Amino acid sequence: MKSKETVPPKRAFVARAFTAVEDIVYIGLGLLLAGSSIALLVSGMITFGQNLMARTLTGNIVPLLDRILLILLVVELLYTVQVSFREHGLIPEPFLLVGLIAAIRRVLVLTAEFAHVANEPETVFKHFITELVALTVLIVALVFSLVFLQKRGEVAVAERSI
Repeated sequence: MKSKETVPPKRAFVARAFTAVEDIVYIGLGLLLAGSSIALLVSGMITFGQNLMARTLTGNIVPLLDRILLILLVVELLYTVQVSFREHGLIPEPFLLVGLIAAIRRVLVLTAEFAHVANEPETVFKHFITELVALTVLIVALVFSLVFLQKRGEVAVAERSI
């Protein structure tokens, strides 16, 4: 058996310094994301109120939904930063969720713009359909990946308890 080698003091100092820098960056990112999500939420609430008072909410529901999904995306990014800060490593599930929300957001915006695309030339319509198909494939792949990772996690937990 190998005995544990002691880490030279210089290496330990450098490793601690890099960990401190990483923590500072994660804290800064977290603060920026938190501030951005709060600003987006307040702005969205103001826009919602203005549209409600002007009775134009139904015509502006797609931009409102886009804003809501953007806020959700930023909050998920904030969660990803929090997990990375806490675990000092990358956990794939939060990143997959962020990708899934972003893809769904784009699909919703694309389908809302469909009425405008229907009157455009055929090349624009083909581009629209191609992007929609690619996003659909991406969403299915992300969902499959999330399910696979959850199943793998359940198997790992079951193996540890044996």
